[in-house]
Amino acid sequence: MMSNRTFTMIKPDATTKGYTGAILDQIIKAGFSVKAMKWTKLTVEQAGQFYEIHKERPFYGELVAFMSSGPIVAAILEKENAVADFRKLIGATNPAQAEEGTIRKNFAASMGENAVHGSDSDENAQIEGNFFFAATERF
Repeated sequence: MMSNRTFTMIKPDATTKGYTGAILDQIIKAGFSVKAMKWTKLTVEQAGQFYEIHKERPFYGELVAFMSSGPIVAAILEKENAVADFRKLIGATNPAQAEEGTIRKNFAASMGENAVHGSDSDENAQIEGNFFFAATERF
């Protein structure tokens, strides 16, 4: 069954540059509604757990260090066809290859500092949302 919810994080590079409001504005203008949101900072351990799927990849250590380097905004978003529509809205991982008007084209500096995370499947959206939010924090 397709879900109408997805998960996102505004990453430390974007929050520290002051892009949080502009990114949220772009998300809302694209028709997403926010069902849960929090401003937080991941510990190294939490970042390692969240990105455990990449543990064997060469970039894992850098990713964990980066994601625990500053504040993030975690959010559950809702819209019909949420996962696919959000992936289109954020653009390619490499901002140089992202389409004009996408979040990563507008706000990302590089593949490593690419402003936002977006779930790649309905299953991962649920897992990732559960990592950050209790049932009582979702609306």
